Amino acid sequence: MPTAAFERACTLFNIGAMNSQIGSLQNPEDDDGLKTAAKHFQQAAGIFNHLKDTIVSIVQNIRTFDLHPDCLEALSDIMLAQAQESFMRKARQDNMKNNVIAKLSHTACDLYAEALKHCQVPHVKEVIPKEWIPTLAGKQAYMQCLAEFYQSMVCKDKKSYGEEIARLAHALDLCKAATTRAGQTMNFKDILGKVQRALESAKKDNDFIYHDVVPKAEGLSAIGSAPLAKPTEIPRPMNAKFQDMFEKLIPLSVHNSMSAFESRKVGIVSREIGKLRENTQLMNSVLSSLNLPASIEDLGGDAVPASLLEKSREIQAKGGLQAIDKLFADLPELLQRNTEILDESFRQLDEEAKSDQEMRERFKERWSRLPSQQLTSTLRTEGGKYRAILNNATEADGKVREKYNSSRDHIALLSNPEGQLAAALPPSSAGAALAKTPVVQELRDLMKKVEAIKNEREVMESEIKNTSCDMRTKFLSALAADGVINEEAISNQNLDAMYGPLIHQVGDSLRRQEGLLNSVQDANTRFSAAKQTNTSAQQREDVQRNLAGAYDNYMELTANLQEGTKFYNDLTQLLVKFQCKVSDLCFARRTEKEELLRDLTQSIANQPSGPPPTTPPHHTQAAATASASSAPPSAQSKPADKKVPPARPPTLPQRSQQPSAAASSAPPASSALPPGSAPPPSSVPPASAPGYYPPYGGQAPPPNAGMPYQNPPPRGQAPGGYPTQQYQPMPSYAPYGGYAPMPAYNPYGNPPPQAQGPPGPYPQQQYQYPPQQGYPQQQYGQPQPAYNPYQQPPPRS
Repeated sequence: MPTAAFERACTLFNIGAMNSQIGSLQNPEDDDGLKTAAKHFQQAAGIFNHLKDTIVSIVQNIRTFDLHPDCLEALSDIMLAQAQESFMRKARQDNMKNNVIAKLSHTACDLYAEALKHCQVPHVKEVIPKEWIPTLAGKQAYMQCLAEFYQSMVCKDKKSYGEEIARLAHALDLCKAATTRAGQTMNFKDILGKVQRALESAKKDNDFIYHDVVPKAEGLSAIGSAPLAKPTEIPRPMNAKFQDMFEKLIPLSVHNSMSAFESRKVGIVSREIGKLRENTQLMNSVLSSLNLPASIEDLGGDAVPASLLEKSREIQAKGGLQAIDKLFADLPELLQRNTEILDESFRQLDEEAKSDQEMRERFKERWSRLPSQQLTSTLRTEGGKYRAILNNATEADGKVREKYNSSRDHIALLSNPEGQLAAALPPSSAGAALAKTPVVQELRDLMKKVEAIKNEREVMESEIKNTSCDMRTKFLSALAADGVINEEAISNQNLDAMYGPLIHQVGDSLRRQEGLLNSVQDANTRFSAAKQTNTSAQQREDVQRNLAGAYDNYMELTANLQEGTKFYNDLTQLLVKFQCKVSDLCFARRTEKEELLRDLTQSIANQPSGPPPTTPPHHTQAAATASASSAPPSAQSKPADKKVPPARPPTLPQRSQQPSAAASSAPPASSALPPGSAPPPSSVPPASAPGYYPPYGGQAPPPNAGMPYQNPPPRGQAPGGYPTQQYQPMPSYAPYGGYAPMPAYNPYGNPPPQAQGPPGPYPQQQYQYPPQQGYPQQQYGQPQPAYNPYQQPPPRS
C-alpha cells in the first residue's frame, strides 16, 4: 500500500526530474543559460542524492526500480557531471587559462566515468533509456580529449614540445573513441579538426626545429582536477515563498491576547509619532515666520537662497502643482464611491425592515420571526460608524482644500525653474554688511542643529514603526506554563522593553527643540535689529517667508492627500465587506420570509371552518312536512331506516309487456298542476291505461317536451324508494336539434324516403341550389330520415 512517505519520495523524485529538464533546455552558448543549467543540475543532483540516502528508511518495500538506491546514485552522478560540464563551457566562453579549462574538463571526465559505471549495473541498465550509456561513454571520452588538448597548450607554453605532441596524439585517439562510442547521437568534428591541425603543426615544428623526445601516453603526468559542481542541499522550505497554512493556527486565548497586544502597540506608535510630527510642524512654522534660513543665506540680495532652491527642486521632483492637483481630483471620486456603497447597504436594510413590518402588521402575532430592528442593530451601528468616518473625512478634505488654495500661488512659483524663481524675488542688498557678523554665524549654527533634529526624528519614526516582537511564542509559553494568560502584564512588560528607550528619545528631542527655538528667536531678534530697514528688503523677506511656508504646506498637503487616498481605498474594502454582509443577511431574511409566508398561507387554507348555526325549529317542521307529502304511500308505510333503491326502468323492448306489481302500486298522478304550466300533450295515454306512469313525475313538462321523436318516459320506481326524490327522465335524442336535416348523399337520383312522424316545432326549409355540372341531379328540400339505430317505430301522432 502506498504511504505518505512514499508519496513524498515520489514528489521529490519528480522535482529532481523537473530540475534536470530545466537544465537541459537552457542555451549552452549563453552565459545566463549556462549559469541556470549548472544551478538546476546541482539541485537535481542534491535531490537524488538525498533520496539515495533516505529511501530505504522511508519505503520498506521498493516496488519501482527508479527509486532504488543504485539508480538514484547513477542519476545523481549524471546530474553532477552535466553541471561540471556547464562550468567548463562557461570557462571556455570566458577565455580562462588553459590549465583551468583542462582541470575542469578532467573533473567532468571523472564524473561521467563514475556515472557510466553506475548505469551499467544490470537492474539500473534495465530502467534507463538505451541511448544513455553510449552518450555517457562518448561524453567521458570527449571530456578527456578536451583535458588533454588544453593541457597540451600548457605544455607548449612551457616549451615541453615532446609532451605537447604526446598529449595531442592521445587527444586525437580519445576524440576518435568518443565518435565511435557515441555513434550518431553526438558530433565531435569540430574538436577533431582542431586536434589534428595542432598535432600536425607540433610534429612539424619538433621535427625541423626542437627535436624533443616524445613520451608515451602512459608516462604523462596526471592532470589536476577542479570540482566546482556539488550537490545542492534541499532547502527547507524548498520555495522561498512558501507559507505554512497552519502557522497561524493558535489557541483562541492566544489569538485574543495577540489582538489586545496589537491594539496597545498601535496606540503607543500613533501617540509617539503624532508627537514628533506635531512638534516638527511647529518648528517649521516658527522658522517660516522668521524667514529662516533664507534670510541669512540671502544677504547679498541678488540670488535665490540655497535653501529656497533646494525646496523648489524637491517640489519639482514630487511633480509640482500638477501632482497635487491630480491628488485633489481623485478624492471626490473615491469619496463618492464609498458613499454610494454605504447608501446602498442602508437601502437594503431599510427595504428589509419595511417588508418585515408589513408582514407583521398583516399577520400580527403569527409573524413569529425576530424583528428586523433587533437583528440588524449591530449592522446599523457599524454602518453609522462608517458614516461618521466619511463625514469626518469630508470635513478634513475641506480644510485641506482651504490650506491648498491659500498657498497655491506660491507653490506654483516654487514649481518654476530657477530663473523664473529669481525673477519673482524683489531685489535687495540691505544685509550685505552683516554676512560675517557673529549673530549671522550663530543663526547658521542654530539652523544646523534644527536640521540635525529633523533627521533624528525621521530615524526615530522609522524605528518606532518597524519595532516588533514575537509575542506569539511568549503567549504560548505562558499558556503552557500557567494554563492561563495574563495578557495585560505580559503586554505591558514587553511594550516597555520595546518602546521605553524610543519614548525617552522622543521626550529628549522635544525638550531640545524647545530650547533651540528660544535661541533661534533671540538670535533672529538681534539680527533683525542689526539690519537696515528699507521697503525692498522687507518685501523680499515677505516673499521668501511665503515661499518657505508654501513649501511646508506642499509637503504636508502631499502627505495628507496620499494618506487620504490610501484611507479611502482601505475604507472601500471595508465597505464592500460590509455590503456583502448586508446582502447576505437580506437574502437570508427574504428566503425566511418566503418560507414562513408559505407555511402561514397553508395553515390558513387548512384551518377548519366553524360549526354551522343551529337550525330554527320551524325550518325543521317545514322540511318534515314537505317530505311526508311528497313520499309515496308504500314508502311512508315502511320503516325509515330500511331504504330500498329505486327499481331500474324497463328497457324499450319491454314496453308492450304487462306492468309489474311494483309498477301497479305506483302512486297516482297528481291532478293539480303548478300554475302557469302547460297541459301534457294529447299523445300521452290516459291515466287509466294499464302500466301508465305519469310523465315528468306529475310535474310540468320541460320546455322541449313538444319536440318530435321523443321516446316514452321510463316507468315509475318501485315502492320503497327515497320518498323525497322523484325520478326525472332525460329527454330523448332529437336529431339535428329539431332543425331541418341536411339532404342525404344520393348519387343515383333515387327518390328520398318519405318523412315519418309529426313535424317538429320548427318549419322545414326548402333549399334550392342550381344543379352541379358532372354530377347526377339530386332532389333538394326532401327531409332525411331520422337517426334510428334500433329500427324502432316512430311515435304515434
